[in-house]
Amino acid sequence: MTPQSRSEWMGLLARSGIEALRDAWGALNLSPEFEWLRAPETGAVMVRGRAGGSGKPFNLGEMTVTRCALRLLDDGVIGHAYVQGRDRSHAERAALADALLQTRHAEVVQRIVIAPLAEQLAAARAEQQDKAAATRVDFFTLVRGEDQP
Repeated sequence: MTPQSRSEWMGLLARSGIEALRDAWGALNLSPEFEWLRAPETGAVMVRGRAGGSGKPFNLGEMTVTRCALRLLDDGVIGHAYVQGRDRSHAERAALADALLQTRHAEVVQRIVIAPLAEQLAAARAEQQDKAAATRVDFFTLVRGEDQP
């Protein structure tokens, strides 16, 4: 399923691999002019977890992220990106895609960039689930005759 809302496509762009986004962006063949509102900068964020998934929150550790913001010169649309790691070009492409998805180019960006990235992430998730399922152990209780009254 292709992400349709801004939060969905921004999450997809952030989770996509650097090479996958680079390849998809190359296939798009657009090079819009833009100005930086915030040039790509790298920092750290605290990752929080919850005991048991729903318990009391705790600080799990820090994660390196790169963020940026830009404005398209054609129509003034602003794009943002936060991506894991230190790759500034990943953040730039993600912010450009975010901005273009808010313009008349949205349909072509959805088709050429977002849809293939969504398929790749879905395939990777399915492969990971298959590997995990292969290690699944089903426990059962064996009832012995002498244990019955």
